[in-house]
Amino acid sequence: MTPALQLYSMRDCADQIALLAQLPALGITKVEGYGGVYSDPSAYRAAMDANGITMASGHMGLNDIEADFEATMDIVGTLGITRVFAPYLEEKDRPDTAEGWAALGQRLNAAGKKYADRGITFGWHNHDFEFVAQKDGSTPMDTLLEAAPDITWEADLAWVVRGGRDPIDYIKRYADRLSAIHVKDIAAAGDNLDQDGWSDLGDGTLDWSALLQACRSASSDLIYALEHDKPSDPVAYATRSAGAFKTLWENTHD
Repeated sequence: MTPALQLYSMRDCADQIALLAQLPALGITKVEGYGGVYSDPSAYRAAMDANGITMASGHMGLNDIEADFEATMDIVGTLGITRVFAPYLEEKDRPDTAEGWAALGQRLNAAGKKYADRGITFGWHNHDFEFVAQKDGSTPMDTLLEAAPDITWEADLAWVVRGGRDPIDYIKRYADRLSAIHVKDIAAAGDNLDQDGWSDLGDGTLDWSALLQACRSASSDLIYALEHDKPSDPVAYATRSAGAFKTLWENTHD
């Protein structure tokens, strides 16, 4: 098992095409796409192919999907993506009631059916705000998934922790909905403030041995994507985290 690298982590690298040539030497031959690398899919695919890199998953904004689904499919087809995840909501767009979250789930389910018709898996990628209880006590993540029974989930477990919830509980609760896992670490309180409190994998506070064991027990068909939302040195981050993941994987069991 080799993890993918969420390319958002590498957005500060000046030349995204040249970056692809560096990745194999770091042990990275899989990537996860996001909007910043979709401007010229054909050129990006050529660079991926030249360096033996594949992109099985990618993020697509829900508004983009709803505005021009075929445009997203052109990107998906060109880059070889088989799993699409809607990744985020701006704060102004986030529902503040259970009804609002259910409506969002219904929108996601409709998008998912379009992708399914083309043989593509679709799901939601969480942050922390989906775990903040509503006034009626409901949890947005639960409401969303209940209202969207046909979509999968890319679980960003570090954001689950920042949302105040137990990630292993959520892994077990939605084992049959999991499609991918974002693998990142949280620095100790007060550390790495210039990196928004994130850390390289294995240097932080999360028990990734236990988390990875829970993921492997839940499903044998998951994409694991390394991510750091604000690394001070992206290439060093990717190097260290890929190595840490390899060790973690070797030390856990299905």
